[in-house]
Amino acid sequence: MLTYEPGETVVHDLDPRSKLAVQIGFAATALAHTAPRALLGLSVVTAVVLALARVPLLRTLYAYRFALVILAAGPLVAAATLGPPWIDLEAGLATALASYRVLLVLLVSAAYVRTTPVRESRAAIQRTVPGKPGQLLGIGVALVFRFLPVVQSDLRTIRDASAARLGTERSARERATTIGLLGLSRTFDRADRLSLALRARCFSWNPTLPALAFSRRDVPALGVAVALLLTAFL
Repeated sequence: MLTYEPGETVVHDLDPRSKLAVQIGFAATALAHTAPRALLGLSVVTAVVLALARVPLLRTLYAYRFALVILAAGPLVAAATLGPPWIDLEAGLATALASYRVLLVLLVSAAYVRTTPVRESRAAIQRTVPGKPGQLLGIGVALVFRFLPVVQSDLRTIRDASAARLGTERSARERATTIGLLGLSRTFDRADRLSLALRARCFSWNPTLPALAFSRRDVPALGVAVALLLTAFL
């Protein structure tokens, strides 16, 4: 599960706005360049980011396992044709490169999530986007970061409970239907309890957020962000 983990890495010490800038620049460059040579360079950048943030690659890939299935299926579907020659290798290769770009963006995002507290993410967004839009966006990001791991935990609990009751002997469709319906029911219950808890705690649109300040360590990160943004237009 991708959640924040305290640490003393270089990436942990960076201002969250610097990390967001690097993410935006990386995503823009990944979407702008599709050549294998460009993807090789982006792969090196991704490896450096993961190493600096000390993000375990195998655990991260396992956390993205459902997204990986979709990314892997994309090239197969794109390559299949309804008539001769039945397999379009060029279309499959183009989709495979697109899927690989998405994977690189997900890995860089994982480094941000693992090294940035939720409150700092909200503060960075609200102080970057002014007014109510920034407050709404910051609240949305904070709630997603906190709510999604709880929903994932509920789904695992439902799956384990079903397996303990010999649910594995049912068909795949029955298992998916049971877990899906129970998961939706539990999610709506969680949402109702969250709404009640927010009202009980006098939810504020403008809470006291942690202080953010750029430091000398942010200069290289901002430089990398600017360089990535510039390469998107080259």
